[in-house]
Amino acid sequence: MQRIRVFFSKTEAMRYTGHLDMQRAWERLLRRAGLPTVYSQGFNPRPRIQLAAALPLGFTSETEIVDFWLETQHEIHALEDQLKQVAPPGIAIHQVEEVSEEEQHAPALQSLMQSAEYLITLLQPIPDLPERTASLMAVDHLPRIRRKKKYDLCPLIFALDVLPNDEAGHQRLHMHLSAKESATGRPEEVLDAMGIEPHLARIHRVALHYEQSVG
Repeated sequence: MQRIRVFFSKTEAMRYTGHLDMQRAWERLLRRAGLPTVYSQGFNPRPRIQLAAALPLGFTSETEIVDFWLETQHEIHALEDQLKQVAPPGIAIHQVEEVSEEEQHAPALQSLMQSAEYLITLLQPIPDLPERTASLMAVDHLPRIRRKKKYDLCPLIFALDVLPNDEAGHQRLHMHLSAKESATGRPEEVLDAMGIEPHLARIHRVALHYEQSVG
């Protein structure tokens, strides 16, 4: 059995593809490539595929990772070419590697997640954006409700910075947020706390950080 790790981007063509549909897209991609995927056990066996971190509908990313398991050994360079040939629009494959034998049974990447960084592009001007950013970072508590449960957004924000405008003149923000399983900061909730409608922003994930190296 061989554990394969793929580093890829979710581009504009798949911006409105949610997490479960992205999982299915990888299942179809592996079938098109004709790869002997290992299946899960139980009444409804599925290809053994693990996406490192869920990416909400409407987000894009340049830093996605997926692990999958193959029944037989494959040469990595040939496998990378194979995957790139059948990848659909919206999935741009950057790198393919084999997970070492010592890590074959390591925990799922999602359980090792620590934080994530995002580039936010605002589609409408916010004249007082620096002031709103400074005000948010100056508070000690940001009480919020998610799925009917109260939580504090404040400790989940590691960094929030105003960046220079892009070439089209759009204002931009950089966010570094907690992404632990039990403590996840969501960029759309940070925008909402700043009084900015999330649907008026483009959210792009630029980095994922783990408690150990993943290649």
